[in-house]
Amino acid sequence: MTEIVLMSDPRIAAVPVQECGERLVDVRREGGLLVDARKQDPAGAFAHLREGVLTRLLQAQDLLPSGLRLLFVEGYRPLSLQRRYFEEYAAELRAEHPRWSAEEVFSAAGRYVSPPGIAPHSAGGAVDLTLADPEGRELDLGTRLNASPEESAGACYTGADGITAEARRHRIILGSALRATGLVNYPTEWWHWSYGDRYWALLSGEPAARYGPKDLG
Repeated sequence: MTEIVLMSDPRIAAVPVQECGERLVDVRREGGLLVDARKQDPAGAFAHLREGVLTRLLQAQDLLPSGLRLLFVEGYRPLSLQRRYFEEYAAELRAEHPRWSAEEVFSAAGRYVSPPGIAPHSAGGAVDLTLADPEGRELDLGTRLNASPEESAGACYTGADGITAEARRHRIILGSALRATGLVNYPTEWWHWSYGDRYWALLSGEPAARYGPKDLG
């Protein structure tokens, strides 16, 4: 089995960032992607991505079988929100596993939420997305998007067993298109893909990340 590198792995934090200065763009204004509103926030931060990531998503969408489209759910996430998500999940794990050390909690939390300092979403390099049919209806990919490992009994892992053949086929279609345009998947979350961030750099063998944490303003 291929090793799964977690976001909490110190090798991720050790990757240097050579910020390229690429702007964040609003995918709703650029057009071309279906945008789901479930993660909408007052500032519209969720709908932003680095320009290079959006370009690759549009290229990936062109590679999908006829009638299928990408359904964008969440892109940019402010550091304050990322920190809140991480701390809340870590608190849940501490409550469920009171004997775990701080290191064990940190590592386990990284399966599902990136530590704030290296979070691809806060660099504008990550996107949570799925597939939709011609009418914009979300397809079955085995779990709900953002299902935790505990909730899904591990079915949220991209290569998980125990999902239907149809869900597996949809995951393969999604992954094939996104990988072809240079994005990498976080293997504990079938919906999470990124480009240009530290995680991407490590998995792609790049010497540095192109994108570091960025303010929306």
